[in-house]
Amino acid sequence: MRKIVAILFSFVCAFSAQAASLINDTETEKMLTELVEPLGRAADIPDGRLKVHIINSDDFNAFVMGGEDVYVYTGLLTQIKSPSALQAVIAHELGHTVGGHMAQMSARMDAELKRAMLIQALGVGLMVAGGNPSLGAGVLAGSGGVAQQSMLAFTRDEERIADDMGLNLLVKAGLEPEGFIDVLTQMGDMTSVLESKVNPNRINHPLTSERLNNVKSQIQKIDSDYVAKNAPTAKQEKDFALVQAKLIGYLDNADRVYTLYPNSDTSDAALYARAIARMQAGNLSGARVGTQTLISRNPDNPYFYELLGDIDYQLGHYDDSVEAYEKSLSLQESAPQIETALALVLTERNKPGDNARAIELCKRSLLVQPAPLTYWVLARAYEDGGLSDWARAEYYHLRGDEENARKYAKLARKKLPKDSPEYIKSGDLLK
Repeated sequence: MRKIVAILFSFVCAFSAQAASLINDTETEKMLTELVEPLGRAADIPDGRLKVHIINSDDFNAFVMGGEDVYVYTGLLTQIKSPSALQAVIAHELGHTVGGHMAQMSARMDAELKRAMLIQALGVGLMVAGGNPSLGAGVLAGSGGVAQQSMLAFTRDEERIADDMGLNLLVKAGLEPEGFIDVLTQMGDMTSVLESKVNPNRINHPLTSERLNNVKSQIQKIDSDYVAKNAPTAKQEKDFALVQAKLIGYLDNADRVYTLYPNSDTSDAALYARAIARMQAGNLSGARVGTQTLISRNPDNPYFYELLGDIDYQLGHYDDSVEAYEKSLSLQESAPQIETALALVLTERNKPGDNARAIELCKRSLLVQPAPLTYWVLARAYEDGGLSDWARAEYYHLRGDEENARKYAKLARKKLPKDSPEYIKSGDLLK
């Protein structure tokens, strides 16, 4: 059996100093989608059209591309202090879109950005040692880079207008306009030293203090009987805290994790962050105990079972890992990342029927979210033959390796029936 060395979150890939990668994590995406959907409706974006993407970068930033794709940096998610403040950031970015400030950013630039960024999973990652080199050579699936983006330099007026429109969107959506004050106050704390040294008349962005004063002035004009009927619920507040803890556990060093979530903190968020940090450090037994405590407190949380599945996989407890992932999937309707992780464990366990179940899971995942890692696992599940070659071709195509994509597409067409969908799809890769 080929040796799979499991690593969590880090696909150990060399990025350029300016590069970033997209993170794919069901829990984080679901939390963000719930928070931005009211803003999308307020901006007259049809339900389901506003898509959230997570960029692995320490920057305290977010932006909107094409009017319907929201990109949020992990630096923003791990540092911002409340869901309402996060909604204010997204409202500001949508304010640029509503104001027409993004019109000069072409659709081609949007497409290039998406193509340059490959998906990186926050759950089970993997590296292959030995075995079939065609599967091992590029198995740092999901890793990729994007050249540093050249964003528009908005004028002072455009920034003010975006703030005003963002406030209007928050009110129209029934959200908390005070989130703007919170995030601008936080930004002021972060930039006050730098901004004190610049001439405000010689920069194209307004000072944070200027924006804060404008926002406070605009909020005072809101009808006194306004009620934020769609303000984040207690559950959304908790989900936000859990996602923040999860990202910090994966992305930050252990010292920061234990500074932010000391052992004296017995909240679910603290247990989550520490369990992930222990797993990252190789303390799998400690991570498992913490995760089981979370499950005992929250037996209906699918993401704690997902974490347990990750840990058991690394321990080599494939039966337990499969059971945990299956439980996770039973608690939520759609989770392509977790489906792929379960499929991976099944191909490694390789009991009778496991490959068939893995193929079913990969196909379901690909319908929702085509990703290189899913095609890689699908190729393992198909083992050898034309279907496996086709899956490898799709894998390399998504990674931008057209030479290998064409190579395996040609091999697939030699083995597949000419009336099969995969034969036709392989032909598409050769065009």
